[in-house]
Amino acid sequence: MKKRSVTAILVTGLIMVSTILTGCTGNKTTANQQPPASTQNQVVNVFTERHYETDKQLFEVFTKETGIKVNVIEGKADELIERMATEGIDSQADLFITADVGRLHRAKEKGLLQSTSSDIIVKNVPENLRDKDNQWYGLTVRARVLVYDKNKVTPAQFSTYEDLVQPKWKGKIVVRSSSNIYNQSLLASFIAINGEEQAKAWAQGIVDNMARAPKGNDRDQAKAVVAGEGEVAIMNTYYLGQMASSADPEEVKVAEKLGVFFPNQDTTGTHINVSGAGVTKASKNKENAIKLVEFLTSVKAQKEYASANYEYPVNEAVEASDLIKSWGEFKPQNINLTLLGENNKKAVEIFDQVGWK
Repeated sequence: MKKRSVTAILVTGLIMVSTILTGCTGNKTTANQQPPASTQNQVVNVFTERHYETDKQLFEVFTKETGIKVNVIEGKADELIERMATEGIDSQADLFITADVGRLHRAKEKGLLQSTSSDIIVKNVPENLRDKDNQWYGLTVRARVLVYDKNKVTPAQFSTYEDLVQPKWKGKIVVRSSSNIYNQSLLASFIAINGEEQAKAWAQGIVDNMARAPKGNDRDQAKAVVAGEGEVAIMNTYYLGQMASSADPEEVKVAEKLGVFFPNQDTTGTHINVSGAGVTKASKNKENAIKLVEFLTSVKAQKEYASANYEYPVNEAVEASDLIKSWGEFKPQNINLTLLGENNKKAVEIFDQVGWK
């Protein structure tokens, strides 16, 4: 009898805890779990690759302002795409958020996204930062730049991405692997601007000038430069911003020793990419998903992305953070980012052909 009483108490307590958690704003589950069911349509289920505290806080503000609860499922982009494809029309996902146009395009190619119409979003997001069929919209911008050891290299030594294939950079370049979507999109942009032949020549030149075999993430490239493994890294700006403001003093020290150079300012411009969002084809809460994208591209939300996460805002009414502005203004590539997704497969083929591991 005593065991039964204790069990009953524990079960009752677990039920109460479960009930409380279910009612919380911004519920988060993992990629293999199901989000809570919709209640009177005041919910939006978000499948996201982004894992920043900034995003969580913005979802909470959105809920307070609209009464729409945001249920979050986090996971790697390709895993979330595969899950949505497997579940089909039964998927609970309303909004897919990921980093890089390449992945947004993959979701679009698989028929997982739908075209949406919103005058607010169109006003907030410039044409080149959204899908030509309005199946996804940019939320934040990041530039893929050259980061260098200020004690060994001066900005005057740089000019373009293309210049990195010159013999003077032999054994001095560190960069992550070709399986990384950021590098795939970088090469995809060169295909769009310069054609396949020149893009392949560039990729081969970088392989020839690598200081070591590709490994690690963007932060690791920055650390490798400071450690003397190379003199210049190809990496995204926001990583350096996060390192400069990190709680880890060692990351701060690394960031302080590095300079930022925006390539191709006199030619085709610096490569940019976005984190973006697309309303899913299976969405049961389409209007709520659109409202969330409208909010995330608003001035209020964009200021938070810029100040807390060191990403460039897509909304032109919002300025970049002071740290990012200290690196200087730059001219971006003048292409619609849809081309990054369309050229992704060819970029992967080129990487394989030149032996970029």
